[in-house]
Amino acid sequence: MKKVIIGALCGLVAAFAVATTAPAAEIKLGVAAALTGPVAKYGVPIRNGFTLASEEVNAKGGVNGNKLVLVIEDEQAKKEEAINVFKKLIFQDKVFAIFGPTLSNSAFAADPIANQAKVVVFATSNTVNGITDMGPWVFRNSIMEADVLPVTVREAVKKFGIKKVAVLYGNDDAFTKGGYDVFKVVLETQKIPVTNTETFAKGDVDFRAQLTKIKAQNPDAIVCSALAEEAANIILQARNLGITTPFVGGNGFNSAKLFEIAKAAADNTIIGGPWAAESVSARNKAFVAAYTKKYGAEPDQFAAQAYDALYIVAEALKAVKLSGNLEKDRQSLRDALPSVKIEGATGPFTFRKAPAKAGVETGYDAQQDAHIFIAKGGKFVLMK
Repeated sequence: MKKVIIGALCGLVAAFAVATTAPAAEIKLGVAAALTGPVAKYGVPIRNGFTLASEEVNAKGGVNGNKLVLVIEDEQAKKEEAINVFKKLIFQDKVFAIFGPTLSNSAFAADPIANQAKVVVFATSNTVNGITDMGPWVFRNSIMEADVLPVTVREAVKKFGIKKVAVLYGNDDAFTKGGYDVFKVVLETQKIPVTNTETFAKGDVDFRAQLTKIKAQNPDAIVCSALAEEAANIILQARNLGITTPFVGGNGFNSAKLFEIAKAAADNTIIGGPWAAESVSARNKAFVAAYTKKYGAEPDQFAAQAYDALYIVAEALKAVKLSGNLEKDRQSLRDALPSVKIEGATGPFTFRKAPAKAGVETGYDAQQDAHIFIAKGGKFVLMK
């Protein structure tokens, strides 16, 4: 009898040991970013921000003891590739959620796949109107141009005494066209006359014809919605034509690439954004120091937003009790996200429900204040 009892006890101890030392679960999160091609200037910092944040979370024990695993794919800023990447991440890799893609063009193509599959898709760089209109599984911590540009224009007018402007924008890209749409409303609302409106196509390198027309109208500033490379070349060519008026840019200007190409010619360009490198908050100082140490370069807005996005999802995951049922756990994550509030590198962050659309349940936008910057000496300096 004694041997039986001892044997039973040994069995219970062994079973307990196995139960308490069982390996933690892995929580796979997809990252769809443009890592090659001209848009890599945004996608690479985004990947870096996610990687840094996930390493920090895992170094502190993960989320409820579970390790975060990033599955990173290059969507190349192409709609077709973004669709393929989303399908792979959702159905093959079976991720809990997807961050990305980098450009709004790709988001409009790929996000509906995630929404239909009931997988959270979290944008960190999509700022145009309509992103979160695609469904209740679509979230973003990238501040909408509709929130940023009114403040940007108002501060530019105050700084330079602007009375009239010319407008130049890319008309074949959802992001740059969306930025123009917002600029147009802002200029009308603030009663700022537009001397002329010119367009260009993605990949154009010669903007002299448009700029010559603009110069003839003698505007006080040029309002421009463009990605960084085109923006930099537009600025350089404007200066070469003798145009000295300041530029007012959208979110596409927020890249080191602008200064790599335009250098001092970019001085007096005004933009808006959610992140200030010189913010003295402890959270931002720690982020900047860690990023610079790891990558040997200073972070940008896109790295900061990706970094914060990982922490937002990690915070939501704390409320998720993993069931082993992926469909159920994805739903739990989606339900936990809207109430998350964090103090991130970009400052205090919360979500707000996107305005209701007839017959369509909407997702969640960023509720966050914008900073205004002016370009001086090869970098953007905080104005407000």
